[in-house]
Amino acid sequence: MLEKLKQEERTMIFYESPMRLVKTLSDLAQYFGVERRCSVSRELTKMFEENKRGTLQEVAEYFSQKTVKGEIVIVVEGA
Repeated sequence: MLEKLKQEERTMIFYESPMRLVKTLSDLAQYFGVERRCSVSRELTKMFEENKRGTLQEVAEYFSQKTVKGEIVIVVEGA
């Protein structure tokens, strides 16, 4: 599936579980390239809302160093 999305020109939105977040970001970086820009948001509209922006590699490294809870939304720029 990710191979087919590699050339997608539109912005893509993925909903992910906190337990699979880093694995998904790593997979996206592998297929889309480590320099593809993205944003990960968690707990939107709640007290502990968090947004992290950067490349897929930067964001994967950031979240690999912390425990993540809550609802996760990943937004990835198009090709």
